Amino acid sequence: MSKEGKARPGAALGWLWKYLRPHRAIFIPSLMALFVTAGLALVFPLLLKDLIGDPADAWRNGVDPSAVMDGLNRNLKWMLAALSLQAFIGFWRVLGFIKSGEAALNELRRELFSHLLRLPVPYFEEQRSGALSTRVAADLSVVRETLMSTVPQAVRQMVILVGGLIAVFYFSPRLALVMLASVPLVVLAVAIFGRKVRGRSREAQDALADAGTVIEESVQSIRDVKAFGNEDFENRRYSHALDRFIGVTMKGALARAGFLSFIILVMFGTIAGVAWYGARLLVTGGIDNEDFVAFLLFSVFVAASLGSFPEIVSQFQAMSGATDRIREILADTPESGGSDDAEGLEGRVELDKVSFRYPSRPDRVVLDGLSFHVAPGSRVALVGPSGAGKSTVFSLMLGFHRPEEGEVRFDGKSAADFSLKSLRSSMAMVPQEVLLFGGTIRENIEYGRPGATPEEIEAAAKEANAHGFIEDLPDGYDTVVGPRGVKVSGGQRQRIAIARAILANPKILLLDEATSALDAESERLVNEALERLMKDRTSLVIAHRLSTVRDADRIVVINCGRVAESGTHDELMAGSGTYRLLVETQLS
Repeated sequence: MSKEGKARPGAALGWLWKYLRPHRAIFIPSLMALFVTAGLALVFPLLLKDLIGDPADAWRNGVDPSAVMDGLNRNLKWMLAALSLQAFIGFWRVLGFIKSGEAALNELRRELFSHLLRLPVPYFEEQRSGALSTRVAADLSVVRETLMSTVPQAVRQMVILVGGLIAVFYFSPRLALVMLASVPLVVLAVAIFGRKVRGRSREAQDALADAGTVIEESVQSIRDVKAFGNEDFENRRYSHALDRFIGVTMKGALARAGFLSFIILVMFGTIAGVAWYGARLLVTGGIDNEDFVAFLLFSVFVAASLGSFPEIVSQFQAMSGATDRIREILADTPESGGSDDAEGLEGRVELDKVSFRYPSRPDRVVLDGLSFHVAPGSRVALVGPSGAGKSTVFSLMLGFHRPEEGEVRFDGKSAADFSLKSLRSSMAMVPQEVLLFGGTIRENIEYGRPGATPEEIEAAAKEANAHGFIEDLPDGYDTVVGPRGVKVSGGQRQRIAIARAILANPKILLLDEATSALDAESERLVNEALERLMKDRTSLVIAHRLSTVRDADRIVVINCGRVAESGTHDELMAGSGTYRLLVETQLS
């Protein structure tokens, strides 16, 4: 874990303050109001003391009923006044805390999501599907609970504790010192148990994220789950994740329960000892009845306040573990590029002696000194056996990864010199497996150029041979495609993706097995759309079905990360190299 990611509760709250600071005009008055309402709570034991009075004095001097009733009425009025003021201030305090706290959390959510979107692709390749989003949601939930509930509770109990201690010292310093003898034990317990709770909280968050991952992966792949009859297997996998979560949670619960039991034993044992010692002082005249009653009342407030601190400390420790995780994500370095604008690209592409290995598989060379060039507006096919490095070429062009050696160039300029956003805006990719967003068809096409007009979206769909089937749907362009586009067929998803690429109007087009999984009719419609899309654009096409690349201006055969041969279809078939062998293998 990065050094910055380690945060004790105090440091974690300090870190959260930077999100609260813009809303301090609301937050600070709400915090001050909290001090006031907590202070008003201490009025009640004072009024109760007067209400109870000194029984011994009443016995010695007799009871005056009218005086007693006047005192009762007076105290009741003061209690009602204090309660009303507390309720009024508390109303605005709660509103202020919620408004400033939720606004601060929204700022954190925005920054976190924005940062996630800018992290490099290898970061996400190392994450399990669903684990990241589940863990972030759980961590933010803990932070929210702490900020909205625990912080006000901690401030309130702290004010009551300090005010109560001042009061008990005022009424009897000797009894107060006896009571405070337990404080070092409480502080030691907070240090010991708090560290354990913090560690268990972090483990519990990880275990819960694993359980959430099982749900997300199972739902995303529900067709495969049912096709293989693996419902029971997924149930066992989820149960195992939940059992781990329960196991970790129970270890944390043992620490919290032990902490709470220790506090109860120490604090209320101390109160019992103080009451015994106070009774002795009362008998010997070391304290009068009224002060003794006041001391006991405030002692109860102090004990109740201290008794609430185990849960408060536990929640702060949980929040500290949650912010550790969030800060780790925010500390990860986002992807970066140059500053040059790629808007005016002609579309010339060149790979010059490019070598590359994936960080997760450093022992395997994927590209080994690969070199080839693509002229502006030409159509080049990349073919070769699986694992040869064809898709990796696209990843390097899009800036998902950087070459270890060599250079990727656009119009003769290094890809590293261009702004990533600008460079990617000049390219569009149609993959083999199109994963649509869960919204409408219109929204999925518009993703190619957000803000496009309905007329532009419809024109793109017509060019992609998608308008016909879209119009036949009950809701037309407003049809919801469902998660990952499951409500439309593979060919329909492919044409929606092509419409999206047409709307983006790229200079460079990347097609990765765009027709390999389609039936004959769908392939015909998609190929017609692709022909229109590739016209006058630099196009790189990855294909295993070699019949689809016959008309390419040039075919580059990649094998073991190198260019094995290059030329037109006829030129390569005239030789006896890898391409001819691949073609003959497919035709046999």
